Amino acid sequence: MSAKIKTRPWDAAEHLRDEEDIRRYIEAALEEAPDDASFLAAVLGDVARAQNMAKLARDTGIARETLYKVMRGEGNPTLETVGKMAKALGFRLTLTPIKRGTPITKKPVAARKAIRKRKGDLQDTADVPASKNKKKPVVVARRIAGG
Repeated sequence: MSAKIKTRPWDAAEHLRDEEDIRRYIEAALEEAPDDASFLAAVLGDVARAQNMAKLARDTGIARETLYKVMRGEGNPTLETVGKMAKALGFRLTLTPIKRGTPITKKPVAARKAIRKRKGDLQDTADVPASKNKKKPVVVARRIAGG
């Protein structure tokens, strides 16, 4: 007889045990997708679920249902919404200069996959256009519903 292995989806909120875990998780997310508001909102949502979602709703003045919707990647969260979430969780949004000539990449495929898996089956495709400096290809990802 073979034993069945039971699995369940990985949930980042279960692994955010202390302030250091949270800080590192947010830093990694910002390195992965610094200009993706829906990804950042989902990351802050993981932090909120690890702490207290009802408190986040009270502190931001945003309904819990709306927060859950933003965290699932539905809609397009505004900078104001993401800023309120960050502030209520004890963080501040900041801008840092980038080097001139640094290519601006599209939303990272790995980051989007991790957050969007909850929305259903999506097919990923990737194009690799030549970059200007010929050193590294720039990966552009497109998500196609269905298939």
